[in-house]
Amino acid sequence: MKNIILYICVIMLSTHMTAQEETVAKIQPKIMVIPYTSVDKSIADELKNNDLARLAISNVKEAFDKRNFPTVDLAAKLKLLQNDRVMELENQVSIKQELIELSGADMYIETETTINRSSGGNSVTIILSAYDAYTGISLANKSAVSPRFYTESFEKLVDKAVGEMTDDFMNTLQMRFDDINENGRMLAMNISFSEDSEYDMDYEFEDLDMLSDKIEDWLESNSKGAYYHIQGVTATKMIIDEMRVPLKTENGQNFRVSKFIQKFRKFLRTLDIDSSRDLQGGRIFITIQ
Repeated sequence: MKNIILYICVIMLSTHMTAQEETVAKIQPKIMVIPYTSVDKSIADELKNNDLARLAISNVKEAFDKRNFPTVDLAAKLKLLQNDRVMELENQVSIKQELIELSGADMYIETETTINRSSGGNSVTIILSAYDAYTGISLANKSAVSPRFYTESFEKLVDKAVGEMTDDFMNTLQMRFDDINENGRMLAMNISFSEDSEYDMDYEFEDLDMLSDKIEDWLESNSKGAYYHIQGVTATKMIIDEMRVPLKTENGQNFRVSKFIQKFRKFLRTLDIDSSRDLQGGRIFITIQ
């Protein structure tokens, strides 16, 4: 009887330790919270001039900190980019991307704040939009409106709005990140040809493989889990509407889409094919010369 009781205790202890190990091993994404800005406005200006935006960013970041999500201090990272280019309006898109890459974040969250005034009281609307840091693909969206009060203390209204939405928002983000961590980031790629190109997808090599065959073989070898899907292929175009790439490189660094493109273009060069590229969010556009 004592042996049976001892055996049950060992099993229970083992199960408890395994559960603890699984909890510790759970990977959480690194988050950076930034203000939503229009194309003609800089992130630095928004932080400097918009008290409500700063407060919303602080509240959202604090909510993630409380859930033990690793977060990035936006103000500290901006200081590293404080040079003439930060204030140049025409460079705001590239500055934003540089900031995201410098942060080392897996995801970034844009916070948009709006004050609503009415005869029935004032309220604040908060919109949170989460994006994959390296593809720009939208991961989650959530909005909340604070209760209406006859007050000019918008700080309290921001706190109420953020408090109502962060739990669901964070849970959604965690699920999306878990999927990315397990199955890889999702990309799409369009391959086409310049007008004067001597190649097309039906171009046949000495081994009788067509160019489309060689590209498919490369995708199979370089997509995570050999997962890719070709929406369509013609003589002049191949559309890969979905393929997966790793979250991290073999040495543990964040996987860069630009490196994936570089690797693909080098592969084309082994076939004596020149190409140009364009990257728009999670979509890659390759033009074969």
